[in-house]
Amino acid sequence: MRARRRDRIGAYAGGAPAPGSAWRPAHRPGPGLFRSDDRLEARLRAAGRSPADAERFRVRQLAQAGAGVAAGLVTGAVLVGSTPFALLLAGVGGLLGVTRAPAALAREAEARRARMRLELVTVDQVLAIHVRAGAGPVQAVTRVVARGRGAVVDELRGVLAAVRSGRSEAEAFRLAAATTAEPHAARTYRLFALAAEQGADLGTALRALSADLRGVRRDELRRRATRRRAAMLVPTIAVLAPVMLGFVIAPLPSLVLGR
Repeated sequence: MRARRRDRIGAYAGGAPAPGSAWRPAHRPGPGLFRSDDRLEARLRAAGRSPADAERFRVRQLAQAGAGVAAGLVTGAVLVGSTPFALLLAGVGGLLGVTRAPAALAREAEARRARMRLELVTVDQVLAIHVRAGAGPVQAVTRVVARGRGAVVDELRGVLAAVRSGRSEAEAFRLAAATTAEPHAARTYRLFALAAEQGADLGTALRALSADLRGVRRDELRRRATRRRAAMLVPTIAVLAPVMLGFVIAPLPSLVLGR
């Protein structure tokens, strides 16, 4: 009878504990303070941060939103003395606090992509030199990683780590192409994956990619110079145009009225 009762209890309890072990309830780690989505992790990765910082980013965003709400309430209640205006300022401050961290992250990601485009011109050339000297794809990457530094070198270091962990060369390069934030870097990684599988002419293709990147960089500099020239015209027009218009309009009353 007692044995049958123990069997029934064991069926619900999942078995008796081992001798010498403490009886502990099953514990499953609950979710964190915020649920990180794939888009946030991709933005963090594009900015050069770890995807594990997603919860910390959300906490900072919440803190900035709270600071904006508090600043709006203090400004509206103390300085202005109007409750509706204080609530309006609190809403505006909270909105600015919420959007401040994502905007800063987007600027950081764009700056990192620009650095990667600049680095890829040299990295592709150096990789092409090593490949034409007889090195394989992973061997050429190993040489560049050993002596170089930068955002592209960090991603190539991740490729080598993936290869050492058991992934095939083509799979590691395709994973890097799928996770990188810079399309030109993804082209380089896909080219390495193709060379690892089919043995393509990697040196010539890398030199062609480097030439394309130089053209892209040249076009970016031209567009930036055009924008800066247009920005330089704004103060000239804003300051000189009213003065010149005043000189033109000033004699009109005497000419029209004959005075």
